[in-house]
This record gives sequence, structure tokens and C-alpha cells, in this order.
Amino acid sequence: MSPEMTSILVVDDDPAFRLGLRASLKTSGYRADTVRNAEEALEYVRERPVDLVLLDINMPGMGGVEACRRIRAAAPHAGIVMLTVRDSEDDKVLALDAGADDYVTKPFQFRELLARLRSVLRRITGDGSPSSPVLRIGELALDLEHRTFRKAGAILHLSPKEFELLAFLMQHKNIPLIHAKILRTIWGPEHLEETEYLRSYVKSLRKKIEDDPAHPEYLLTVPWVGYRFRDPSDPDSPPASDESDD
Repeated sequence: MSPEMTSILVVDDDPAFRLGLRASLKTSGYRADTVRNAEEALEYVRERPVDLVLLDINMPGMGGVEACRRIRAAAPHAGIVMLTVRDSEDDKVLALDAGADDYVTKPFQFRELLARLRSVLRRITGDGSPSSPVLRIGELALDLEHRTFRKAGAILHLSPKEFELLAFLMQHKNIPLIHAKILRTIWGPEHLEETEYLRSYVKSLRKKIEDDPAHPEYLLTVPWVGYRFRDPSDPDSPPASDESDD
């Protein structure tokens, strides 16, 4: 989806911030509008289509997390990127669990925000999604039909759960996934608290997909949140140095 065809709603109670962000988005070719709070945002998305919502997590009245949940229900196909503050890891987990596609911490570089927006747009529009049952990211190729995995052309063995975990992560490329969502999807709701179990699988998987498992380029840890699967060849993918490993 090209910028001129993309509508973005900025939701923030700081007038200088939201107007400045709208101006920057318009300069970059996007169609951008603003509202002051969550209540206005809900009214906006119910009355007109919107592609992306930039939603501040800390606002008076209805908070950003609850607003995210309601916006997701009212506009299920819109992308939602939360604007958070540093050192608020609990808020990030809550936002992702409420349906946010990604988050950006304030203060941020505008080019970082644009990269995150492009990544979310590709996901919600299906741009760049594989037309075949083979997921390809960097040197990795996962054949969903034949359940085989190759790195740089060489076939490597994955256990059934490693295969399912890698497929789920690759299908959500560049999107932060909280521990609970991964555990619920791969192991079931009875395993939501078993983060150490997930961590052991991630460690095992890194040994097979990474050139240097101690310094991963693909499977990154989002501290206190979960994991993000990165495409090292994608210029819009956040660099590995932005996040740490376990």
C-alpha cells in the first residue's frame, strides 16, 4: 500500500506532539488526521475507514490499553501501533495483549516510526506474504507442506514443536509477540505461565538458525515482553542491537 493511499489516525492528548507528528506524516506522503483522546478515536474509527492508528498509551480518561481493545473490536483490519514511554514494560505487554500490532517508545526517531508503520502495513495488507507454502527469511526456508527446514540450502532437523514455533515466529516477522501468546498458540492455554519452557525452546532453536546463537540476528528477545523474529536483510526491520538475547 503506497503512502498516499494510507490513512493514519494520531491519538495523543499533547497538541504540539500530535500536530507535529501529523505534519511529518503528511510530508512523508501519508494521509494523516488527529484526535485528542480515546473517546474521539473510537468515534472516528466507527465513522470512517482508517488503515493505521498511532495510539498513545497514557491519556486522561480512557487509557490507551482499553482504547486499543475497543478500536481493535471496532476496526479489526486496522493496524495499531502504541506510543509508550521507556521503562514501562508492563504497559507494552498489556498493549500487545489488547491487540496492538507493535509499539514505539518515546522519544523515538521519526525514521524508526516510519519503518514500524511500513512493517505493520505489509502485514495487514498481505504485501510480501508468500504465495507458496514456503516461508523464506534471509538464509532460512521453512517448507510448511513438507515440514522441512533449510538454512543456506542445507537441510537441518527440527523437532515438531521447534518447527511449529519457528513457523509461528516467521509468520509474524517483525511483530513483537508476548510470551503468553506464543505459549497459548504452540502449547495451549494450560502452559501460559511456563516462560522457562519457552526459553529453552528458543535457546535450542537459536543453535540451529543463528550463525552465532549468543548474538542472534533472527530470533530476538524483547526484554520482559517476549520475542520478535527479524529479517536481517529487511531495511525496515529494527536492528538486532535494539533488543537483547536471553
